[in-house]
Amino acid sequence: MLFDSTITRLRAADRNTRLEALLDYSRKLRDLPASLQAAGDRDAHLVAECQTPVYLWAEVHQGKVALHADAPREAPTVRGFLALLQSRVNGASPADVAAIPSDLLDQLGIAELLGMTRTHGLTAVLIRIKRLVAGVAGLSR
Repeated sequence: MLFDSTITRLRAADRNTRLEALLDYSRKLRDLPASLQAAGDRDAHLVAECQTPVYLWAEVHQGKVALHADAPREAPTVRGFLALLQSRVNGASPADVAAIPSDLLDQLGIAELLGMTRTHGLTAVLIRIKRLVAGVAGLSR
């Protein structure tokens, strides 16, 4: 699975270390490509279930996924989770993305750091990513 080593590492860490890791990831979220920044259909990419405005795009080229995401800099935990997902999903196969467990936040030990509302929103982000990738890859769900 894409996240096995990350799950092992974060589960073994204490609460503060997990939070610091998430904040470290927040600084690694890639900027959107200029073509997506200029796209007029940005609202179509909004994850409405997340209180923080999160926008997602996915592409599959030659069997490899490319995930693009945007969220405000004022939301470091959301950006950290997006960057973590992006770091594992980019270059993976659509089947690998489909196999990401929906309870990933729990498995990473991150859900206990967040409130229920934020956990719900970030789980919605993960589900949207899986659907986007399946859609652009032509996989049935």
